[in-house]
Amino acid sequence: MSESSLSSKDLLTNTKQLSILLVEDHEDLRESTKEILKKFFDKVDGSKNGENALKQYKEFHRNELKYYDIVLSDIQMPRLNGVDLVENIYAINPDQIIIIISAFDDSKYLLPLINLGIEQFIKKPIDYQDLIKVLLKTTKKIIIKSEQKNNFKSPSLVKLAGFCTFDKETNILQVDNTMITLTKYEIIFLQILTDSIGKIYSNDDITKHYNSLNESLDIINIRKLVSKLRKKLSLNCIESVYGVGYRIVPNFK
Repeated sequence: MSESSLSSKDLLTNTKQLSILLVEDHEDLRESTKEILKKFFDKVDGSKNGENALKQYKEFHRNELKYYDIVLSDIQMPRLNGVDLVENIYAINPDQIIIIISAFDDSKYLLPLINLGIEQFIKKPIDYQDLIKVLLKTTKKIIIKSEQKNNFKSPSLVKLAGFCTFDKETNILQVDNTMITLTKYEIIFLQILTDSIGKIYSNDDITKHYNSLNESLDIINIRKLVSKLRKKLSLNCIESVYGVGYRIVPNFK
């Protein structure tokens, strides 16, 4: 078996559950690269410029309640260039894996991108084997990081007060072993508060998170949301801290 076929096989093993956003303003290159990526990735989206990519990035998270595993982006694009796109994405998700496609005349952009913390560079014109090698290296890091998270961090199932559980991976709330239907806004709210059980999240923290997802939620509607959500919980799992914000009541059982 050749080195190239072995790399492709290894890449497929690592990427079959992953998603990627390709940002490239040249349509032919974008479409041909997408076809290559579709051989490996479960979800492949393409964007024609940085402005459109940022919108897609937010929409993907709003719809899927997770971020793309990888963003693969050109530097020189209309409306919003690669550097500005990277800055905007890191402001939303500092842990995002970003790979940059760079031409020889893009050198002035490389240092700012390195300082921002991008994962890798791929030179233009794109060489298929170089693309495979970079994606293989990157996806292996994603898999290792995911395994470490599962081994050393708290599981996705969060136990709330009483007989309530919330699964942060599937967004399923169960009360007394009965699955409870949640709205999108309720899911986002529980995702926020269960990131750190017992931590008080201010109204400002909450509204900023919704705004980052292109969702609008003011203080009055936060109160209404909490009121409706409490009716779905067996006990008062959500505590209001007067003048500060809200937190999930720790379950000590």
